[in-house]
Amino acid sequence: MKKLAYAALLFALATSTASAQAPQSAPRQSGPAAQSMTSIPANSVTVTHWYKQNVYDPGDNKIGEIMDVLLDREGKATALIIGVGGFLGMGEKDVAVPFNAVQVTTKDNNKWYLVMNATKDALKSAKGFKYDRNAMTWTLEDAPATTGTPAAPPRTNR
Repeated sequence: MKKLAYAALLFALATSTASAQAPQSAPRQSGPAAQSMTSIPANSVTVTHWYKQNVYDPGDNKIGEIMDVLLDREGKATALIIGVGGFLGMGEKDVAVPFNAVQVTTKDNNKWYLVMNATKDALKSAKGFKYDRNAMTWTLEDAPATTGTPAAPPRTNR
């Protein structure tokens, strides 16, 4: 019995000494604790109301298709990338427009219908953008592509 007690004591000392010598890493903080919602805000809509949807001019002519929805750091939609021109994806150009340039209306059984006060030709002549997969951002068409890891998010002084 004594041997068992000594063995247990020796084991307890050995494990506490080993754990005291092991480097302790602090838990990583990534902001305040996440919270869940009990309801969805009444004025909320899904991004799928815009993403991959067609955009029309006031004369009901298709201008293009929304290729991406851009958000600021607070989650507010700031811009839309619209693919214009081309045929079956060939020769298409992606342009950026302010989010509020596209107005929402409904048509055919209350289906969302996106209208922009512009013409396809006007958007075709706008500066084009391309998606840089390495930087995970949209850049001007004529800007050089990045290599390596994505850029760090911009720092804010608050």
